[in-house]
Amino acid sequence: MADDLDRLFERLVSVLADDAPGRLAVPFPAAEVYERLVPYRSNRSTLKVATHQDYEMAVLRLLAGERGYASLEPAEVREALEREAGEKNPDTALFRQFPDALLSLNRLAAERFLRGDRAYAPPPPAPPPPPLSPESAEATEREDEGDEGETGGERAPLAGAAFELAEQSESPRQCPYCGETLPGSRKVNFCPQCGQPPSGDLRCPACGGEVDVGWRYCVSCGRATGFE
Repeated sequence: MADDLDRLFERLVSVLADDAPGRLAVPFPAAEVYERLVPYRSNRSTLKVATHQDYEMAVLRLLAGERGYASLEPAEVREALEREAGEKNPDTALFRQFPDALLSLNRLAAERFLRGDRAYAPPPPAPPPPPLSPESAEATEREDEGDEGETGGERAPLAGAAFELAEQSESPRQCPYCGETLPGSRKVNFCPQCGQPPSGDLRCPACGGEVDVGWRYCVSCGRATGFE
């Protein structure tokens, strides 16, 4: 269920997309969020915030980088706001001390929202693997010693094949742009469904030129991008 932070991000993306689609890819001063783009007085009902302090808390969370919706530079300002947002009684107006800090929106999250996806926040990073218990570490060490004894100190030749099989057995990847499953049996440079690279910038399907989120036509060749 969407909360104040989600609604603030949605409203900010909508305003920037209506202003000019290219604005979504251009960093801008943080003060524009609360002074011009999504000010409290004219957006209170849209954001469904009960008080001005609730509104400031949503802005603080956005500028602190919560859920990966945006990134603020310089890093020390972002880290200061992140620490404050985690306090039990935070100073919700702290961000007003850094009006010139530059804010960049997460382009993938913005595109997912414009496309109407229900879940457009970037996925959280995968947790690190748990440390081996002493028993498991000892068993692994014995296996390594056995391999060295059989191959004269070198790793068994089947190790590489086992690694490739392990890679193929991982859960299928999904295209970050259209959500379709990518082939797992070969190297994927472009999604077979939407023609976009699995990582990197959006590309025009006709000429390969870089395009921004929300562009309906390519500025290089004039062809329709299909990203409406």
